[in-house]
This record gives sequence, C-alpha cells and structure tokens, in this order.
Amino acid sequence: MAEAERIIGTPDTPDAAGNGRERPGEDAAPGERADSECTRAPAGGSGSDEAAAGRGRGKRRIAVLFTVATFAYALDLISKMIVVAKLEHHPPIEIIGDWLKFEAIRNAGAAFGFGEAFTVIFTMIAAAVIVVIARLARKLYSLPWAIALGLLLGGALGNLTDRIFRAPGVFEGAVVDFIAPKHFAVFNLADSAIVCGGILIVLLSFKGLDPDGTVHKE
Repeated sequence: MAEAERIIGTPDTPDAAGNGRERPGEDAAPGERADSECTRAPAGGSGSDEAAAGRGRGKRRIAVLFTVATFAYALDLISKMIVVAKLEHHPPIEIIGDWLKFEAIRNAGAAFGFGEAFTVIFTMIAAAVIVVIARLARKLYSLPWAIALGLLLGGALGNLTDRIFRAPGVFEGAVVDFIAPKHFAVFNLADSAIVCGGILIVLLSFKGLDPDGTVHKE
C-alpha cells in the first residue's frame, strides 16, 4: 500500500498535505485580487454617475428658479408699464364691482403700502434678498424650493426696479401699485409673487424640506 501511494503521489504526511493545499491557494490569489479589482471599478463608476446625476438635478433646479423669476418679473414689469400708460391719472377700473378695482397708485413704502418713511431701507432689503437667493441657488436640489425662491426673486427684482428707476430718485423711487381689493391695501404682481413665495417657504419648512432636498423627520 505504501509503495502504491508513493507511485501515485498521494500525501501520507501532514506536510505533504499542507503543500498540496498551498499551491492551489497561491494560484487562486491572483484571481481573487482580479475579482476584487473588478468589483471596485464598477463601484467607483457608480459613485461618479450619482455625482453627475446630482449635478444635473441641481442645474435643472437652478434653471427652474430663474425661469420662474424671469416670468414673475416680466409679468410685473409689463403690467406696470400698461398701468402707467393707460391707467395713471384716470378713474379706477372696476373689475368686480366695488370688491376689486384697478387703480394706479405710487407707493413709497413696502409691500401693501406699509412704512413709507423707510424707502431706502426697503430698497437695501430687496437687494440683500436677491443676493441671498443667488448664493443659495448653488445648493438648490429641491423643485418646490426652486419655485418658491423664483417667486421671491422675481418679486424682489420687480419692486427693486421701481426703487431704482422711478421718481423721485435712485433708491427712493415709488413702486407702482394697482390691484385694489375692497377694504385692503393696494398692491401689485411683485407683491403677490413675494407673498406666494413666502407662504410656500413656510409650508416647506413645516414639512421639514430643505433647499438641498434633505427631509427632516421628527
């Protein structure tokens, strides 16, 4: 039996058995390393894809923000041009009886006619809001936040344009208001955009949604 085992090479000692196992292990090691490298490569690619997708979403949200802002600003600017040309120094136009009228009014104060003695301060606040929104846009990944900030930006730009370019002077210009509901202050489309954007931001904050898309759950 010993002679037969010697001829066919069957190990009869622990060392021989260990040597028999060691060689396959050595042969398998490069394969294992190759498999590990192959496994790591897709993982890195997946991370790059996710980062690229995140940047793409961020750019789309920024595009939404500036599209909403441009639309709100354009509506406000065009409406004020029409009001100044057709309605100023003319009798009010009744839209819904006495409940809603279009009446051209120059407002030196804040939204809805408040604080007429602080025109320059309100101008600085509007400019600061625009700067903050522009900086915040770099970290914007939430569509609802993009819409809300776009409304704020468009409204702030609309009233800031009046502050700079209308009489009585730069940074002291009076804002053109014309929407006059019964028993309420006269306002314009820029004021409406600011209020709607502010309400949306409050709702998003209550829901725990941040501008970067993070959701906080209690």
